[in-house]
Amino acid sequence: MSEGSASGQGAQGSAGAVRKDVRRNQQALLDAAAEVFVASGVEAPVRDIAARAGVGTGTVYRHFPTRADLVVAVYRHQVDACADAGPALLASSPTPGAALGRWVDLFVDFLVTKHGLAGAMQADNVGFETLHAYFLDRLLPVCTRLLDRAAAAGEIRSDITAYQLMRGIGNLCIGAESDPRYDARRMVTLLVAGLRQSH
Repeated sequence: MSEGSASGQGAQGSAGAVRKDVRRNQQALLDAAAEVFVASGVEAPVRDIAARAGVGTGTVYRHFPTRADLVVAVYRHQVDACADAGPALLASSPTPGAALGRWVDLFVDFLVTKHGLAGAMQADNVGFETLHAYFLDRLLPVCTRLLDRAAAAGEIRSDITAYQLMRGIGNLCIGAESDPRYDARRMVTLLVAGLRQSH
């Protein structure tokens, strides 16, 4: 191996490490922004997000030049986390039905906390429609797989689609964050209990 090719590989390796660092920094920023948005709304000052992430405000703007860029990125990041949880839960849960129940809890967390993000996007209809399509493209297959596995195991009935379940859960979560007398989680638990097969 020539010296040139060895140094070339070294440069590629360090470029890969830099890209990994940038991705990790972005993930930390998105996690921090999500927490701040949930606590203070999507109009929260960028300095609060930077402080939560442990970076300067310039770093936030370098990754996300506008607030809309940041809101969209947080929304997609949360959708991705919810989607990625499905296969992980199937692998780690004692039964597919248990995996479905745990995933539904995560989905409810996402729905109850994302309304501010979705609301912020409503002003830009095209952007919102794109995000909604992303939401369905990422989450419907995951929910379908969980339902199919639980139905195949005989744990739940097989006559409900992922879209019907997600829509039903979504409807039960509307307004939950602003009404202390309403417990969306309890209503969703009752809905999921209704899926179970009686033996």
